[in-house]
Amino acid sequence: MTTIAAPLAFSGVDGILRLEGRSSSGLLVQRGDTELIVQRLDPSATDPVVRFPAPWPRRFGQDAVSPVGDLAVFAGPHALHAVDRSGSVRWELRHRCWAGCAGHASAAEYADDRRQHRYLSNGSAAFSTDGSLVWAHIRGPLVEDRPDRGPLADEQPDPGRPTEEWLVIDAGSGTVLARTRTHTAAMGSHHVPHPDPGQMGLSIGEGQDGAPLRWGRWDGHALAVDSFGDEDRVLLAASPSGERLLTVTHDQDTLALHRSTDGAVEAELSAALVPPHPGLEAEQFESFEDEESSAFFDY
Repeated sequence: MTTIAAPLAFSGVDGILRLEGRSSSGLLVQRGDTELIVQRLDPSATDPVVRFPAPWPRRFGQDAVSPVGDLAVFAGPHALHAVDRSGSVRWELRHRCWAGCAGHASAAEYADDRRQHRYLSNGSAAFSTDGSLVWAHIRGPLVEDRPDRGPLADEQPDPGRPTEEWLVIDAGSGTVLARTRTHTAAMGSHHVPHPDPGQMGLSIGEGQDGAPLRWGRWDGHALAVDSFGDEDRVLLAASPSGERLLTVTHDQDTLALHRSTDGAVEAELSAALVPPHPGLEAEQFESFEDEESSAFFDY
Protein backbone atom coordinates (compact mmCIF):
# COMPACT_ATOMS: atom_id res chain seq x y z
CA MET A 1 0.00 0.00 0.00
CA THR A 2 2.88 2.35 0.68
CA THR A 3 6.63 2.53 1.23
CA ILE A 4 8.35 4.51 3.98
CA ALA A 5 12.02 5.43 3.78
CA ALA A 6 13.87 4.57 6.99
CA PRO A 7 16.01 7.43 8.36
CA LEU A 8 19.02 5.16 9.02
CA ALA A 9 20.49 2.44 6.84
CA PHE A 10 20.28 -1.07 8.23
CA SER A 11 23.46 -2.62 9.64
CA GLY A 12 24.59 -4.88 12.43
CA VAL A 13 24.63 -1.98 14.89
CA ASP A 14 22.19 0.63 13.65
CA GLY A 15 18.87 0.42 11.93
CA ILE A 16 16.54 -1.39 14.36
CA LEU A 17 13.01 -0.16 13.63
CA ARG A 18 9.74 -0.17 15.51
CA LEU A 19 6.30 1.30 14.96
CA GLU A 20 4.46 2.99 17.81
CA GLY A 21 0.81 4.01 17.81
CA ARG A 22 -2.23 2.21 16.44
CA SER A 23 -3.24 4.71 13.76
CA SER A 24 -1.77 5.94 10.49
CA SER A 25 -0.47 8.99 12.35
CA GLY A 26 1.80 6.83 14.50
CA LEU A 27 5.56 7.03 14.89
CA LEU A 28 8.38 5.22 13.14
CA VAL A 29 11.22 4.95 15.68
CA GLN A 30 14.78 4.01 14.79
CA ARG A 31 17.68 3.82 17.24
CA GLY A 32 21.29 4.27 16.23
CA ASP A 33 24.39 4.35 18.38
CA THR A 34 24.44 8.14 18.63
CA GLU A 35 20.82 9.16 18.13
CA LEU A 36 17.19 8.14 18.33
CA ILE A 37 15.18 9.19 15.29
CA VAL A 38 11.40 9.60 15.41
CA GLN A 39 9.51 9.99 12.15
CA ARG A 40 5.83 10.98 12.20
CA LEU A 41 3.77 9.04 9.71
CA ASP A 42 1.13 11.76 9.49
CA PRO A 43 1.65 13.29 6.00
CA SER A 44 0.44 16.67 7.26
CA ALA A 45 3.18 16.95 9.92
CA THR A 46 5.25 20.11 9.43
CA ASP A 47 8.31 18.64 11.16
CA PRO A 48 8.05 14.91 10.47
CA VAL A 49 11.52 13.90 11.74
CA VAL A 50 12.93 14.55 15.22
CA ARG A 51 16.43 13.46 16.24
CA PHE A 52 17.26 12.92 19.91
CA PRO A 53 20.96 12.62 20.85
CA ALA A 54 21.59 9.32 22.66
CA PRO A 55 23.54 9.47 25.94
CA TRP A 56 25.05 5.99 25.48
CA PRO A 57 25.45 3.40 22.69
CA ARG A 58 22.41 1.43 21.57
CA ARG A 59 23.50 -1.85 23.15
CA PHE A 60 23.19 -0.33 26.63
CA GLY A 61 19.56 -0.30 27.71
CA GLN A 62 16.31 0.68 26.05
CA ASP A 63 14.38 3.81 25.10
CA ALA A 64 10.83 5.15 24.99
CA VAL A 65 9.16 7.95 23.05
CA SER A 66 6.18 10.05 24.12
CA PRO A 67 2.95 9.53 22.13
CA VAL A 68 3.41 12.80 20.22
CA GLY A 69 7.14 12.34 19.72
CA ASP A 70 8.31 15.38 21.68
CA LEU A 71 10.24 13.62 24.47
CA ALA A 72 12.50 10.58 24.57
CA VAL A 73 13.54 8.67 27.68
CA PHE A 74 16.63 6.47 27.65
CA ALA A 75 16.76 3.70 30.26
CA GLY A 76 20.44 2.87 30.61
CA PRO A 77 22.81 1.03 32.92
CA HIS A 78 22.95 3.80 35.53
CA ALA A 79 20.30 6.44 34.77
CA LEU A 80 17.00 7.46 33.23
CA HIS A 81 17.77 10.26 30.79
CA ALA A 82 14.97 12.41 29.28
CA VAL A 83 15.70 14.51 26.18
CA ASP A 84 13.31 17.00 24.55
CA ARG A 85 12.89 18.01 20.89
CA SER A 86 15.69 20.59 21.09
CA GLY A 87 18.16 17.93 22.21
CA SER A 88 18.34 19.35 25.74
CA VAL A 89 18.23 17.14 28.80
CA ARG A 90 14.80 17.67 30.39
CA TRP A 91 15.61 15.60 33.49
CA GLU A 92 17.77 12.74 34.69
CA LEU A 93 17.40 10.19 37.49
CA ARG A 94 20.56 8.34 38.45
CA HIS A 95 20.42 4.92 40.06
CA ARG A 96 22.69 2.03 40.93
CA CYS A 97 24.31 0.50 37.87
CA TRP A 98 22.84 -2.75 36.55
CA ALA A 99 26.40 -4.15 36.66
CA GLY A 100 26.44 -3.68 40.43
CA CYS A 101 28.67 -0.60 40.35
CA ALA A 102 27.91 2.47 42.42
CA GLY A 103 27.27 4.45 39.22
CA HIS A 104 28.92 6.39 36.40
CA ALA A 105 29.31 9.98 35.33
CA SER A 106 29.01 9.07 31.63
CA ALA A 107 29.03 6.18 29.17
CA ALA A 108 32.75 6.74 28.54
CA GLU A 109 33.45 5.07 31.89
CA TYR A 110 31.98 1.70 30.87
CA ALA A 111 31.51 1.61 27.08
CA ASP A 112 34.76 -0.30 26.55
CA ASP A 113 34.57 -2.43 29.71
CA ARG A 114 34.28 -5.97 28.37
CA ARG A 115 34.49 -7.65 31.75
CA GLN A 116 31.62 -6.19 33.82
CA HIS A 117 29.53 -4.21 31.35
CA ARG A 118 29.60 -6.23 28.15
CA TYR A 119 26.59 -8.42 29.00
CA LEU A 120 24.45 -6.27 31.26
CA SER A 121 21.06 -6.93 32.69
CA ASN A 122 18.78 -3.98 32.02
CA GLY A 123 15.50 -2.33 32.88
CA SER A 124 13.08 -0.42 30.68
CA ALA A 125 10.73 2.56 30.52
CA ALA A 126 7.46 3.49 28.82
CA PHE A 127 5.11 6.45 28.54
CA SER A 128 1.49 6.29 29.60
CA THR A 129 -0.92 6.54 26.68
CA ASP A 130 -1.52 10.24 27.33
CA GLY A 131 2.20 11.01 27.71
CA SER A 132 1.84 12.44 31.22
CA LEU A 133 3.67 9.63 33.04
CA VAL A 134 6.81 7.58 32.58
CA TRP A 135 6.88 4.13 34.14
CA ALA A 136 10.42 2.81 34.66
CA HIS A 137 11.97 -0.41 35.91
CA ILE A 138 15.38 0.33 37.44
CA ARG A 139 18.01 -1.11 39.70
CA GLY A 140 17.85 1.02 42.84
CA PRO A 141 18.52 2.77 45.00
CA LEU A 142 18.38 6.21 43.39
CA VAL A 143 21.37 8.47 43.91
CA GLU A 144 19.10 10.95 45.69
CA ASP A 145 18.09 8.41 48.38
CA ARG A 146 19.37 9.12 51.87
CA PRO A 147 19.82 6.80 54.87
CA ASP A 148 17.44 8.94 56.93
CA ARG A 149 14.76 9.00 54.23
CA GLY A 150 13.87 5.56 52.89
CA PRO A 151 12.86 5.59 49.20
CA LEU A 152 9.73 3.49 49.65
CA ALA A 153 6.69 4.54 51.59
CA ASP A 154 6.07 1.04 52.97
CA GLU A 155 9.70 0.05 53.59
CA GLN A 156 12.92 1.59 54.87
CA PRO A 157 15.68 -0.29 52.99
CA ASP A 158 19.41 0.28 53.19
CA PRO A 159 20.17 2.93 50.50
CA GLY A 160 23.44 1.14 49.72
CA ARG A 161 21.80 -2.19 48.96
CA PRO A 162 20.72 -2.85 45.35
CA THR A 163 17.06 -3.57 44.71
CA GLU A 164 14.85 -3.58 41.64
CA GLU A 165 12.17 -0.93 41.65
CA TRP A 166 9.23 0.20 39.55
CA LEU A 167 8.84 3.98 39.38
CA VAL A 168 5.96 6.22 38.30
CA ILE A 169 7.43 9.54 37.13
CA ASP A 170 5.97 12.87 36.06
CA ALA A 171 7.07 12.99 32.41
CA GLY A 172 7.45 16.76 32.34
CA SER A 173 9.48 17.34 35.49
CA GLY A 174 11.05 13.97 36.28
CA THR A 175 9.50 13.96 39.76
CA VAL A 176 9.10 10.46 41.18
CA LEU A 177 5.42 10.18 42.11
CA ALA A 178 5.46 6.60 43.39
CA ARG A 179 7.79 3.62 43.57
CA THR A 180 7.81 0.07 44.81
CA ARG A 181 10.08 -2.95 44.79
CA THR A 182 9.46 -5.60 42.15
CA HIS A 183 11.10 -8.43 44.17
CA THR A 184 12.72 -9.74 40.99
CA ALA A 185 16.16 -10.55 39.59
CA ALA A 186 15.89 -9.32 36.01
CA MET A 187 17.97 -10.02 32.97
CA GLY A 188 15.70 -7.66 31.07
CA SER A 189 12.19 -6.21 31.00
CA HIS A 190 9.65 -4.45 28.84
CA HIS A 191 6.48 -2.42 29.42
CA VAL A 192 3.06 -2.80 27.82
CA PRO A 193 0.87 0.34 28.08
CA HIS A 194 -2.84 0.17 28.84
CA PRO A 195 -5.37 2.56 27.23
CA ASP A 196 -5.98 3.95 30.71
CA PRO A 197 -2.98 6.26 31.43
CA GLY A 198 -3.07 5.15 35.07
CA GLN A 199 -2.39 1.50 34.25
CA MET A 200 0.73 -0.24 32.94
CA GLY A 201 2.07 -3.76 32.53
CA LEU A 202 5.66 -4.77 33.28
CA SER A 203 7.05 -8.06 32.00
CA ILE A 204 10.37 -9.11 33.56
CA GLY A 205 12.63 -11.84 32.21
CA GLU A 206 14.72 -13.78 34.71
CA GLY A 207 16.31 -16.16 32.21
CA GLN A 208 15.57 -19.79 33.00
CA ASP A 209 14.17 -18.86 36.42
CA GLY A 210 10.89 -17.38 35.25
CA ALA A 211 8.96 -14.45 33.83
CA PRO A 212 7.32 -12.31 36.53
CA LEU A 213 4.43 -10.13 35.32
CA ARG A 214 3.48 -7.03 37.30
CA TRP A 215 0.36 -4.94 36.67
CA GLY A 216 0.37 -1.42 38.08
CA ARG A 217 -2.44 1.04 38.82
CA TRP A 218 -1.76 4.66 39.71
CA ASP A 219 -4.74 6.76 40.81
CA GLY A 220 -2.82 9.99 41.31
CA HIS A 221 -2.23 9.27 44.99
CA ALA A 222 -1.24 5.63 45.47
CA LEU A 223 0.40 2.88 43.39
CA ALA A 224 -1.13 -0.61 43.56
CA VAL A 225 0.69 -3.53 41.94
CA ASP A 226 -0.67 -7.02 41.22
CA SER A 227 1.26 -10.11 40.12
CA PHE A 228 -0.36 -12.10 37.31
CA GLY A 229 0.49 -15.52 35.90
CA ASP A 230 2.39 -17.24 38.72
CA GLU A 231 5.74 -15.79 37.56
CA ASP A 232 5.39 -17.78 34.32
CA ARG A 233 3.74 -15.42 31.82
CA VAL A 234 5.38 -13.05 29.35
CA LEU A 235 3.12 -10.06 28.64
CA LEU A 236 2.71 -9.41 24.90
CA ALA A 237 -0.09 -6.87 24.51
CA ALA A 238 -3.17 -5.14 25.90
CA SER A 239 -6.34 -5.08 23.83
CA PRO A 240 -7.51 -1.72 22.41
CA SER A 241 -10.40 -1.74 24.90
CA GLY A 242 -8.03 -2.46 27.76
CA GLU A 243 -10.24 -5.30 29.00
CA ARG A 244 -7.87 -8.13 28.08
CA LEU A 245 -4.17 -8.95 28.13
CA LEU A 246 -2.31 -11.37 25.88
CA THR A 247 0.48 -13.54 27.32
CA VAL A 248 2.64 -16.50 26.42
CA THR A 249 4.01 -18.95 28.95
CA HIS A 250 7.71 -18.82 29.78
CA ASP A 251 8.31 -22.10 27.92
CA GLN A 252 6.34 -20.73 24.94
CA ASP A 253 3.77 -23.51 24.69
CA THR A 254 0.56 -21.63 25.54
CA LEU A 255 -1.05 -18.34 24.53
CA ALA A 256 -3.63 -16.91 26.90
CA LEU A 257 -6.16 -14.10 27.17
CA HIS A 258 -6.50 -12.62 30.67
CA ARG A 259 -8.89 -10.14 32.22
CA SER A 260 -6.90 -7.02 33.00
CA THR A 261 -8.92 -6.40 36.15
CA ASP A 262 -7.66 -9.47 38.01
CA GLY A 263 -5.43 -11.46 35.61
CA ALA A 264 -7.87 -14.38 35.38
CA VAL A 265 -7.41 -16.54 32.26
CA GLU A 266 -10.41 -16.41 29.90
CA ALA A 267 -9.05 -18.52 27.03
CA GLU A 268 -5.92 -20.46 26.09
CA LEU A 269 -4.38 -21.91 22.95
CA SER A 270 -1.80 -24.69 23.13
CA ALA A 271 1.03 -24.89 20.63
CA ALA A 272 0.44 -28.64 20.53
CA LEU A 273 -2.68 -27.92 18.46
CA VAL A 274 -0.62 -26.18 15.77
CA PRO A 275 0.45 -28.66 13.05
CA PRO A 276 4.08 -28.51 11.83
CA HIS A 277 4.66 -26.47 8.71
CA PRO A 278 4.62 -28.86 5.72
CA GLY A 279 7.82 -27.35 4.34
CA LEU A 280 9.89 -28.22 7.40
CA GLU A 281 11.65 -31.53 7.88
CA ALA A 282 11.48 -33.48 11.14
CA GLU A 283 15.28 -33.45 11.52
CA GLN A 284 15.16 -29.67 11.94
CA PHE A 285 13.64 -30.28 15.36
CA GLU A 286 16.11 -32.86 16.65
CA SER A 287 16.90 -30.60 19.60
CA PHE A 288 13.33 -30.98 20.84
CA GLU A 289 12.53 -33.95 23.09
CA ASP A 290 9.18 -34.38 21.37
CA GLU A 291 9.28 -33.73 17.64
CA GLU A 292 5.49 -33.73 17.50
CA SER A 293 5.49 -30.64 19.76
CA SER A 294 7.94 -28.59 17.74
CA ALA A 295 5.60 -25.62 17.26
CA PHE A 296 5.88 -22.80 19.81
CA PHE A 297 4.79 -19.21 20.26
CA ASP A 298 7.49 -16.57 20.00
CA TYR A 299 7.91 -13.80 22.53
